[in-house]
Amino acid sequence: MLPFNEPIYAEKGIAYIVEAIIKNKRLNGDGPFTARCTQWFNNRLKVKTLLTTSCTHALEMTSLLADIKPGDEVIMPSYTFVSTADAFAIRGAKIKFVDIRKDTMNIDETLIENAITEKTKAIVPVHYAGVGCEMDTICDIAKRHNLFVIEDAAQGMMATYKGKFLGTIGDFGAYSFHETKNYTMGEGGLFLVNRDEYVERSEIIREKGTNRAKFFRGEVDKYSWVDVGSSYLPSEMNAAYLLPQLEMAEEINNQRLKLWNMYYEELKELEDKEKIELPYIPKECEHNAHMFYLKTRDLNERTKLIEYLANNNVKAVFHYVPLHSAIAGRKYGEFVGEDRYTTSESDRLVRLPMYYALKEEDLKYVCGLVKTFFK
Repeated sequence: MLPFNEPIYAEKGIAYIVEAIIKNKRLNGDGPFTARCTQWFNNRLKVKTLLTTSCTHALEMTSLLADIKPGDEVIMPSYTFVSTADAFAIRGAKIKFVDIRKDTMNIDETLIENAITEKTKAIVPVHYAGVGCEMDTICDIAKRHNLFVIEDAAQGMMATYKGKFLGTIGDFGAYSFHETKNYTMGEGGLFLVNRDEYVERSEIIREKGTNRAKFFRGEVDKYSWVDVGSSYLPSEMNAAYLLPQLEMAEEINNQRLKLWNMYYEELKELEDKEKIELPYIPKECEHNAHMFYLKTRDLNERTKLIEYLANNNVKAVFHYVPLHSAIAGRKYGEFVGEDRYTTSESDRLVRLPMYYALKEEDLKYVCGLVKTFFK
């Protein structure tokens, strides 16, 4: 069976892990490999970054920094992974879901203002498939209403909007390094803060509510519990696995884009015949080929396509079940306005195998099956 995903492995990964264990004798968080990863991100993204145990935890950090309290409201799309909502629901927020755009599957920026009330605290755009949301409009709305912008850029590393890296445009951002992402440490994430006044508190929250980071910089003579927080530090072994991927980040990104473009070229004839729809990339966005998806006519056709591919040893998947239709979504949130596209478009979307080590002949095999199915 051709897998839907295969986590990336860089040749130096094992050597770096061994170095962490044998030479450095350091397995807990914030060791030499974490420092090297963090420096790479700081240099690349030009904002303060902190490596975390997951993107979920990075988002939880943003909810603490934004001082989300019971009764506050947070606006986001329903078409996203549960972590986007969980991070704020856990603080007692009411989630206000708004519809997505049909073309990018991102939050419809023109509907956000209608969902704002006196209780609204933040807008959480989700950059689906590493394609940027319409951030100029979103940031303008947030500025006029004095709201936080928290970017869920879980799928967005190396992607940009108008030349700015996703996750660095709003107040806070979060990346994922789960094994399904372009760059992975198995489980892991990155917190990004774009406002200097929140840097010190972000370090404290990440370190269990202590000022331990200041202690190790020699700024205090002992560290103590000074705020709320949790243990958001990944192991050095996770960072050691991630670092060699960062060292070849451009190579990884270019290879994925090459595969994505091959998919697009191979399947364009089906779109021209109106059999399927292919991804849309706005001109102001540079994506990172996080995934390749297509849209079928309806749910029934999608189900049959996935079954056909499986019967021919190809694993394809769909996602997400819109959060507003889930048990917890109904409990902790509500949909504002009309669900024109969230449910209907999610029912049509199929993700094809996409990963760094995917062979071109396997990609063409998948495309051949898709073409045969639509005959």
